[in-house]
Amino acid sequence: MPAVENQDIEKVLTSHDMLKNAERTTEFLKSIAHTGRLMILCRLAEGPATVGELEHMLDMRQSAVSKQLARLRQEGMVDFQRDGRSIYYELSDERARQIVDKLYDLFCT
Repeated sequence: MPAVENQDIEKVLTSHDMLKNAERTTEFLKSIAHTGRLMILCRLAEGPATVGELEHMLDMRQSAVSKQLARLRQEGMVDFQRDGRSIYYELSDERARQIVDKLYDLFCT
C-alpha cells in the first residue's frame, strides 16, 4: 500500500470539510427557498413583527404563517419574544440577515 503524503491527507480533510459545509449550506438555502419564508425573512430584516402583522402582509392564514415561522425557528433563523399577550418574531441569524440584504440589493432595487 503506497504511503499517503501529508498533502494528500490535507486534501482529504479539506474535501470532507467542504462536503459538510456544502450540506449545511444546502439546508440553509432550502429553508429560504420558499416564497412565504423568504417574505417573512425580508419583513423581519426590517424589525420584529407579530404573527398577525405577517399574516396581513403575506395575505396568508395564521396557521400557514405559524407553520413557516416554526420551520424558520427550527433552522435557527428566527426567534421570538413575548410582550404581554403579543409574541414578536425577529431574525436571530446574522447569515439570514446578510442573505436577505443581498437578495434585496440584487432583485428589489
